[in-house]
Amino acid sequence: MKLSLSIVLFLLFTPLFNVVAQENPSVEKNLFKINMLLLGVAYEHGFDTKNTLYSELSFGVGYRDSGFNGSSWSFYPSITEQFRHYYNLEKRTNKGKVTTNNSGGFIALHANYNFRPISSNDSYSSTETSFTIAPLWGFQRTYKGNFNLGLNIGAGYTVNSYSEDSGFVPVLNFSLGWVIGK
Repeated sequence: MKLSLSIVLFLLFTPLFNVVAQENPSVEKNLFKINMLLLGVAYEHGFDTKNTLYSELSFGVGYRDSGFNGSSWSFYPSITEQFRHYYNLEKRTNKGKVTTNNSGGFIALHANYNFRPISSNDSYSSTETSFTIAPLWGFQRTYKGNFNLGLNIGAGYTVNSYSEDSGFVPVLNFSLGWVIGK
């Protein structure tokens, strides 16, 4: 009786051990996304099991408040590059959470170039370009229907092209979109 119970339990749980042992979480080699919040497209290329290069072409929003000139909003094209290291893929897998489409937490080195604004009041808002570099912490999740959510946050240094307005800035990026091509 004990032998037959042991055999039945072994046969029931053996497939579970094989599934856990075989699944080695890794980032996607090629991932294309559309960002709907601030219109844009992104491509993420996986170098190995935990590191990717994230590239995005999108539109940014800027707000400037000046006691002399008042406040203004501007919209500008932007190019973003991030070298991402996903640090918790194994932990998510062990907890039974999804890691597909690079769903996980990451730290990143972020570089961003903002072109001249395409919609602003030149007399109240800067028309200069800027470059920002920053270390970031972030996460992204992909849900049913390939719906993608992402958040990055950090502190960086911005260099403006024509003014003495360079300095430390907060960096925040929130994205809503879809993974395409999967």
